[in-house]
Amino acid sequence: MRYIGTNIEIIANNHTISYTDEGPDNAPVIILTHGFPFNKSMWNKQIEVLIETYRVIAYDVRGHGNSTSGTDNFSIELFVNDLLDLMDALKIEKAMLCGLSMGGYIALNAVENFPKRFSALILCDTNCTADSPETREKRMKTIESIQENGLEQYANESLKNLFAPESFVTNKEKIEVVKEMIMETSVQSLSSTLIALSKRKETCTGLAKIRIPVLIVVGKEDQITPPDAALWMQKNIKGSILNIIEHAGHLSNIENSYDFNGQLRRFIASLYKRKTDHTN
Repeated sequence: MRYIGTNIEIIANNHTISYTDEGPDNAPVIILTHGFPFNKSMWNKQIEVLIETYRVIAYDVRGHGNSTSGTDNFSIELFVNDLLDLMDALKIEKAMLCGLSMGGYIALNAVENFPKRFSALILCDTNCTADSPETREKRMKTIESIQENGLEQYANESLKNLFAPESFVTNKEKIEVVKEMIMETSVQSLSSTLIALSKRKETCTGLAKIRIPVLIVVGKEDQITPPDAALWMQKNIKGSILNIIEHAGHLSNIENSYDFNGQLRRFIASLYKRKTDHTN
């Protein structure tokens, strides 16, 4: 039996996953995987526009939002297993997968290792590389800083890199919402996830093997995973599409949800037009 709504809880891979499940029964499924250190509510504007036509599932990654941390050491591979177990629990054999930033790392790893479970891939403000030694060291220093100086300072420092400069004038309310998401994430989860991100494997060498339709979206002002990184992935994934979102930094789906949603809807609609054309 399918439960429809927000903040539904289910046990998968030995922990509790909180998820939203909206949209028509038997519609194509799209799963939305959020970035770090946020939660599924970052996809609210996308859920609103997709649920008329598609079944949309947004879930809290382990240790974020309302999902529990469990007892395992965090890793991208563990997050992927959580995703697959969630799909199995919901009896979803195949889905479109959309991930932003950390969600993109999870999505790339999932598609590389379980290609038959996914029909399309949307990569948002993310990249395929592993952390450099400098970035790993920076993550470890961030953990120390959070423990010494507290969450608010970490949140305020993070916001400077997450948003386009103009957003601090035009998107103040959105910035406050994102700050609240960060502040609601436990110090333990922040630390465990930073370690997981620092240890993740690169997925660049697997890009050429991707055989499903791929859309890559990036904010023009993204300082964390800049447009050059998105362009490199687009050149290495055969047939993939790249769209650069104006007036947006690393959180392009929040900062310019109108343009982001337009790109997302057009891409998904084109997949099903293609299927109809093939069957006629």
